[in-house]
Amino acid sequence: MNDHISADDFAGLWADARGLYFAQGFPPYASPAWQQLHPDDPARLAAALDAAEKWRKYGDEEGLLQWFMDALGRGYRPEGRPAAVLAELRKPQPPHQLQATPGWPPIRIPGGRGRYLTYDEGRAAA
Repeated sequence: MNDHISADDFAGLWADARGLYFAQGFPPYASPAWQQLHPDDPARLAAALDAAEKWRKYGDEEGLLQWFMDALGRGYRPEGRPAAVLAELRKPQPPHQLQATPGWPPIRIPGGRGRYLTYDEGRAAA
């Protein structure tokens, strides 16, 4: 196992793999469609594994929904920014202009049919 995979990641990967092994397209756990499945149907177990994994990742669903309701009731905005500031941030920005710098290798120009932007000492001083 790689050092960069944590135990939580491993548990999630295992649950996802087992859920897909048992069934695909299963109904949500404890839903009316889930309750109508035969007790031995693999989709029941897949849905239970999926629900357990979501609980492990996100915790109490009712608590999460309550947090969303509280946040919306307080006029929550990401990072506390007003709506006008967020609207300004959503406006299209001009494309970034590539600029070669000393010490860096040539930059391939996207869509430039193999052309590269290179640093030119004389052009930089001008």
